[in-house]
Amino acid sequence: MISLARLAPAIFVLLWSTGFVGSKLGAPYIEPMVFLTVRFVAVLPILILLALLLAKSWPKSPLAVFHCIVTGMLVHGIYLGGVFWAIKQGMPAGLSSIIVGLQPVLTALMAVGLLNEAISRKHWLSMAIGAAGLALVLGPKFDLGGSGITAATVGIVFVAVAAISFGTVYQKRFVQQTDLLAATVWQYVGALVVTVPFSLAESWQITWSGELIFAMAWLVLVLSVGAILLLMLLIREGAVSKVASLFYLVPVATAVESYFLFGEILSPVQIGGMVLVIGAVLTIRKAA
Repeated sequence: MISLARLAPAIFVLLWSTGFVGSKLGAPYIEPMVFLTVRFVAVLPILILLALLLAKSWPKSPLAVFHCIVTGMLVHGIYLGGVFWAIKQGMPAGLSSIIVGLQPVLTALMAVGLLNEAISRKHWLSMAIGAAGLALVLGPKFDLGGSGITAATVGIVFVAVAAISFGTVYQKRFVQQTDLLAATVWQYVGALVVTVPFSLAESWQITWSGELIFAMAWLVLVLSVGAILLLMLLIREGAVSKVASLFYLVPVATAVESYFLFGEILSPVQIGGMVLVIGAVLTIRKAA
């Protein structure tokens, strides 16, 4: 029987990739920072209940709580907030996806410098092949048209990618000994530290359509609980650079989901890119 530990990476990629689909469904009915703030507020009672029932312990010192909050600010607040804001300002989703695709390489570099992780030449080569495959998958979505490509939007997305990359390394370095559920509760508090002030600059006009309710429920239960707990577990149990390589697979899964749900086209070049990405990630995981 295949264990949950062996299935966890595949389950994480599948769940994380649906976040882009859920965001696309809900975006027309709510502003980005309000969207994230409502999502984070909604998930906190669920995680607190789970933690009260299942957590073995809570952070034992203010410093441990601080580390959890900082991780949440980086991984949830700055990363998601930055990407959502840039797209809302008109930045093409394809361009933002390509910048976000730099995350595995950036995370690996940080893991080498800050965690002293050893990364083989085979691993670096596989990441390069994965990046090439990702470019083929996202290439047709790349569009420089429109006014949303500015120094501000491009810079914010780079900051967002740096935040989640550093956040995964920070999680591995400083939150390793904290109970997973308890740590995640405090991480969402950190996320709200980032999103609430920015949401106050928005109108808070929300159209509660069926699509938004479904998207919010999916993002809260499946992404903010299921996928995030899996991500934290994967970071805790494995090398950060190895976990980061999984993010190459997310745009691949999203492209396939968009093909079935929104009728988006998958060209032979994109399918070839998917094969490269999958092969590269499998090689990294076997070698690590």
